[in-house]
Amino acid sequence: MDFSGRRVLVTAGANGIGQAIATGFREHGAQVFVTDIDSRQVTAAQAAGFSASVSDASDEAQVSSLMDSVEQEFGGLDVLVNNAGIAGPTGPVETLDAADWTRTFDVNIHGQFYCVKHALPLLRRGTEPTIINLSSAAGRLGMAGRSAYSASKWAVIGFTKTLAIELGPEGIRTNAICPGAVNGPRIQAVIDAKAAMLGADPAEVEALYNNQSSLGRLIEAEDVANMALFLASGMAGNVNGQALAVDGNTEKLY
Repeated sequence: MDFSGRRVLVTAGANGIGQAIATGFREHGAQVFVTDIDSRQVTAAQAAGFSASVSDASDEAQVSSLMDSVEQEFGGLDVLVNNAGIAGPTGPVETLDAADWTRTFDVNIHGQFYCVKHALPLLRRGTEPTIINLSSAAGRLGMAGRSAYSASKWAVIGFTKTLAIELGPEGIRTNAICPGAVNGPRIQAVIDAKAAMLGADPAEVEALYNNQSSLGRLIEAEDVANMALFLASGMAGNVNGQALAVDGNTEKLY
């Protein structure tokens, strides 16, 4: 796992899963640029030594400007990690607000489209160019009360497989990672929202989330980072168009 000389961009890379991925690449020698919508987190990333800027992945103009910044900073790009995503609304489909539904798709799939579109000129000049899209266990299973999120993450899989076919002949590999429930503040917010929808005790819902995988536990952000490192490495040189689960074998979502 030697990424010396490789240039990596991680969207939403200043916290959570993105931060773990960015840290993993940097610890293995890569130059890492992170972007995030939260200016405070970007400032913290810069203080930690990352190249970083504020950017909203759902805004194409901002994404175009971001790629200009990456080129100016690194002279090119070898690995794009499309990590930016939001949980979206929780509730039965007939109760959802159309604006919340649209916002979920704007970030979770349109943002990935914008990033790939504007990163491709850099990736085509890159070394062993690789695209890694973050989907979810909800991108291969249904999830009651989370229709916007699940539908958007299924879209990521279709986007990934299509990119693999389109870009494979150019030597650009594209894969998706499907994490299960990841330990941290974000999943706790999802659990609280689900408990409110069901009128259930949050502790009971949390227990369901902890035990929905065969391993009986939540996964850690570092588990997802390890998969990203593998996918960008030479060990995955013939892995393309795949949706790889990191979820402890989750067969049902709550």
